[in-house]
Amino acid sequence: MSSTRKALVVGIDHYDHMGSLYGCVNDAVAVRDVLERHGDLRGDTNFVQPELMTAPGPEQPVTRLALRDAVEELFITEDVDVALFYFAGHGYVDSTGGFLCSSECVRGDAGLSLGEVMAFVNGSPADNKIVILDSCHSGVTGGRATQPYIAEIRDGVTILTASTAKQYAKEKNGSGLFTGLLVDALNGAAANVVGDITPGSVYAHIDQALGPWQQRPVFKTNVTEFVSLRKVDPVVSRDQLRLLTSYFVNPEQPFQLDPTYEPLRPTVRPEDASIPPPNLDHTKVFAVLQECVKASLVRPVDAPHMWHAAMEYKSCELTPLGRHYWQLVKERLL
Repeated sequence: MSSTRKALVVGIDHYDHMGSLYGCVNDAVAVRDVLERHGDLRGDTNFVQPELMTAPGPEQPVTRLALRDAVEELFITEDVDVALFYFAGHGYVDSTGGFLCSSECVRGDAGLSLGEVMAFVNGSPADNKIVILDSCHSGVTGGRATQPYIAEIRDGVTILTASTAKQYAKEKNGSGLFTGLLVDALNGAAANVVGDITPGSVYAHIDQALGPWQQRPVFKTNVTEFVSLRKVDPVVSRDQLRLLTSYFVNPEQPFQLDPTYEPLRPTVRPEDASIPPPNLDHTKVFAVLQECVKASLVRPVDAPHMWHAAMEYKSCELTPLGRHYWQLVKERLL
């Protein structure tokens, strides 16, 4: 599989004949910046020099033809692992389908048809095609105009939109509410235990956060392989995760603790003389288990904290998420 990742990021504030917007350019810049590099300590290149198209004012419009050509160029390229298109601006929908409005549009249906966009997407040779739209009525993307509840997306296509076909995309503090959450998700809020951020985890993060706003994001996907949009530092390293099968003989069996695992001691009292001292090998194991607690993989049994579990000769166990990763390690998938 190829490793090239390309992105086209568009933000249109200025419209000649429609009401101008005020946060789309800033949103596009924020998305471009977060996509450009991974968020881990290495900071490796993620998407290669994402193309940024913005219309901050009348002197720099984004026309329909320029937008169409850029979208076509993005998705026509060979040997691409991920091709990602992001748009922030006015959206429009009528009985014929949806449209992305360009700067010179006199009315909404003069914009770039989402049918054209999806033709480029579905015909793309890229391994994975991702469309992210922060525009009103964008949830219509990928559906038939005559049968809007049927999505037509080919293998490797994922669509994430700010709202349904009948909803407006809200703004908050001069930025799209959806894009603010998207950037938050890509910065790590939607990362899994090993630091991967996927389209599905991004959607889940946005969907949960938008609960009180009466705006529902839309997620449509047809993929058969794991797709990571960005990497951040993992909560628990892969080496530490692989130790789970050493500590827990099976995913259901607790791990017995005692005071030798806990390196910290309370103020010495006469009655503490019977407490055994820390064991260096045990405290190393305990440090890994505590990291797993932070990642919701492990929890103490019948104790409020791991310190109490160790000092009171109790145990810890894998959570449902921990059992999932235990199984991944056992099957050599990590």
